[in-house]
Amino acid sequence: MPLSPSAPPSTRFRLPSGQVPVLAVLRRPRLLATEVLAGIVTTLALIPEVISFSIISGVGPDVALVSSVVLAITMSFLGGRPAMVTAAAGSVALVLAPMVHAHGTAYVLPAVLLAGLIQIAFGAAGLAKLVRYIPRSVMIGFVNALGVLIFVAQVQHLVDVPWQVYPLFAVTVLIVVFLPRLTKAVPAPLVAIVVVTAAVMVIGMSVPTVGDEGTVSGVLPGITPWTVPFDLQTLQIIAPTAFAAALVGLLETLLTAKLVDELTDSRSAKGRESWGLGVANILAGLWGGVAGCAMIGQTVVNVQIGRARTRISTLVAGLFLLLLVGVLSPVMAAIPMAALAAVMMIVALQTVDWHSVRPSTLRRMPVPETLVMLVTVAVVVATGNLAIGVGVGVLLALVFFARRIAHVVRVERTVDPSGEVARYRVLGPLFFASSNDLVEQFSYADDPPRVIVDLSGSHVWDASSVAALDAVETKYEKHGATVELTGLNPHSRTFHGRLTRSLGS
Repeated sequence: MPLSPSAPPSTRFRLPSGQVPVLAVLRRPRLLATEVLAGIVTTLALIPEVISFSIISGVGPDVALVSSVVLAITMSFLGGRPAMVTAAAGSVALVLAPMVHAHGTAYVLPAVLLAGLIQIAFGAAGLAKLVRYIPRSVMIGFVNALGVLIFVAQVQHLVDVPWQVYPLFAVTVLIVVFLPRLTKAVPAPLVAIVVVTAAVMVIGMSVPTVGDEGTVSGVLPGITPWTVPFDLQTLQIIAPTAFAAALVGLLETLLTAKLVDELTDSRSAKGRESWGLGVANILAGLWGGVAGCAMIGQTVVNVQIGRARTRISTLVAGLFLLLLVGVLSPVMAAIPMAALAAVMMIVALQTVDWHSVRPSTLRRMPVPETLVMLVTVAVVVATGNLAIGVGVGVLLALVFFARRIAHVVRVERTVDPSGEVARYRVLGPLFFASSNDLVEQFSYADDPPRVIVDLSGSHVWDASSVAALDAVETKYEKHGATVELTGLNPHSRTFHGRLTRSLGS
């Protein structure tokens, strides 16, 4: 999704990767103001979600908020995707929750440290490039499911609430929708939140606020103490959780980075993002106490609504969150949830790829592609976990892909005029799916004593294909015929030579 002509002026300053250089922004006050204001808006959108996730994971709001400060600031320097917001996220909280409930919060620190080390190793090994194998249909399902989850998560703030919530909600929506038509100098969500919060405080309305989501003491924690035994039993307790948290955090972060790449028409360093996230999680565990990953909804707020493009916005978000937690916690607690819910609902509607669900698009799209997208959305919404939905979507896409290309292999048979040689030409890639019925496409009883199999139009990809070719030769031997394989490309010849006649019956 390339930037529209109305994209911010900052996009004219390009790094080789399409990213915006920080120095170019620092030299222009207008661009700097855009980044700073985007960071402030992002912080306000971040707070209630982080607090609610802290409840899921079983740690206190202070712990999750301070961890988010560390994550946001650290990734502003180490991350490979500028303008992407990293904080204590719900996907990681869902992974940590069972361990916390079973063994207590004392095991969170060692689990977070181990998860960080796994992510560093993942990034150092270059495994972040695996994200390129996620199909487009899964990515669209991921984005659409994200929009649904963000929207549904806000509904609770509009049910069984005082009637005053609804006018506040409507005012917020009107400001966010119509203010950009008058001016874009200040982000409309920031104006809406300030106006609605001021109105609530002046009038003295009794409506749900951020403070009702969880108590924030304003006292910053020190270094997280290690209070569990340093032994094999602790490792057995934390290892499954740490591994799952590392993979879930990496998956959500890399998918978010890929999404922002498309939104900003730029590239990110996925390997750097991976090991940077590991370092950030280790630091967050040591000072704060809980891990996190990219926050997709808040990243969309930062990039789409705030029009941020650089690390300045996420650095401001981290510093402003630190200011709110440490100094301005009463002000933060007074923000009405109606205002934040309205902003996030608009973000949700902007996140969904509406073009992908238009009837005209669905009619043109291949049925398997549509099914993969819908299944991804359904699993994510049903489980509340983006990582699970993406995993199921990728597996389903692989099944459809294997099924489709399994039938592209053709075998053409000709017999020399002399009747002494039968020639077969195999066309298409040979792998576990396509080679399954290869054995059945030869006329063993009818062929002459010499058979030539031409593989110049094919490629041997796996052991299943070698086993199939061995089976063909074995069947011909039983009929007293010899088989000559020709046309193997260098890779196929080496692979076949290494495995042939060594795979058993």
